Amino acid sequence: MARFARTTLPGTTLLAWRNLAHDRARFVVTLVGIAFSVVLMGVQMGLLVGFAQTASSLVDHARADLWVTAVGTTNVDIAAAIGARRRLQALAVPGVVDADEYMVQFGFWKKPRGGNESVILVGFDPASGRGAPWRLAEGNLHDLSLQGGVIIDRLYANKLGVAKVGEVVEINNRRARVVGFTDGIRTFTQSPYVFTTAANARFFTGFATDRSTYVLVETRAGADPETVRAALQRRLGEVEVWHTRDFSRQTQRYWLITTGAGSALLLAATLGLVVGIVIVGQTLYASTVDRLPEYATLRAMGAPNRYLYAVILKQAAISAVLGFSAGYVATLAMVAVQARSNIALVMPPWLALVLAVLTAAMCAAGAVFSIRRVTRIDPTSVFE
Repeated sequence: MARFARTTLPGTTLLAWRNLAHDRARFVVTLVGIAFSVVLMGVQMGLLVGFAQTASSLVDHARADLWVTAVGTTNVDIAAAIGARRRLQALAVPGVVDADEYMVQFGFWKKPRGGNESVILVGFDPASGRGAPWRLAEGNLHDLSLQGGVIIDRLYANKLGVAKVGEVVEINNRRARVVGFTDGIRTFTQSPYVFTTAANARFFTGFATDRSTYVLVETRAGADPETVRAALQRRLGEVEVWHTRDFSRQTQRYWLITTGAGSALLLAATLGLVVGIVIVGQTLYASTVDRLPEYATLRAMGAPNRYLYAVILKQAAISAVLGFSAGYVATLAMVAVQARSNIALVMPPWLALVLAVLTAAMCAAGAVFSIRRVTRIDPTSVFE
């Protein structure tokens, strides 16, 4: 018994590796199955995170502390109008440094060579730049001040029929000119964002000058955001005032939970986890059954249960490390391929860690079947 206690770590690791490597074909199939599960889980969770970031990107990059919206607004892309006077009312509230009108409205884009596409017009105040497009790759924000000047993202240039800066199109049957491109601003609805000034947005949509979609509020340094939010809510009356982080989460919840898109991605990720557990469990169980006489011999020689458990768990751990490595590399390759598409697939470090933990748990769960079989071995069966 003492001999087994002293050799548990090196002895079990070597035995676990030999058990796996003995049948190389089965081992390769196991690694392929784990890698497939890692890719399936990684892609689905990467899409979930990417879609969440995309859905709230306008909110997260607007550089506003508070958002004034119409009552009942559920997401940033779809909202009713509010009175433009709300901006002046907001400026009179203590703790408010600045406030801007912000337009977000759907429109129809007529391509230069024919055909229409749905777009989302985003109009901001160029004086403050609050709510302006980020990741500007070509062109100048000052050019938006021209009548009908707009900026679109390169990811959607082909969809909108635009090849270069300077092309003329129509938005809601009104002339527009592309004056710049951003790079990597996706939209969850697949209706591309079209950035312009608030004045141009009114021109395209026919909005009256006394109407807006949002008011973006900047609070004074050192002021308590919640105190300012509550004061704005009291002052403005029939509107809703959101902290930026809360409006961002609300938008993500709407598109991912209310619409069911997030549930579908989580279901697919769960399926990958289940597939991995079944594959690992089946392989380890088959390996254990093939070597029942050896395990019985170890039991007869005085090996404690923890020694046998360590062998099986280390088989699972070796499979997890090698399978995860292959699957993670494949997932990163897919992320790189999708970087130039309008599909938001990301793999931040924290998600990679979650994926690694899930893979380890998956392989450990698969080892449970083998552990239960080993506990029922009769040591005397080796003498039969």
